[in-house]
Amino acid sequence: MASVTLSEFRARQSDYIATAQREPVEITSRGVGRRAVVVSPDFFDRALEALEDQEDIRAAAAARTESEPRASHTDVKAEFGL
Repeated sequence: MASVTLSEFRARQSDYIATAQREPVEITSRGVGRRAVVVSPDFFDRALEALEDQEDIRAAAAARTESEPRASHTDVKAEFGL
């Protein structure tokens, strides 16, 4: 991951946005440390999808532990007129 100060980023933002297409660019600031990370749209989309997948996995695991009675496949089909 590339790391630049906020002032460096401001001075050459086009260059750093181009760099972000290949690798994340961390923007830092004195006294604050890490301020932001610039990533490509593809990286962002993949990261968001991975987070959503993890959320789905947790929800499925929670659903498997529920003690409420489950509807049978036949009942669900009948409910939807299938």
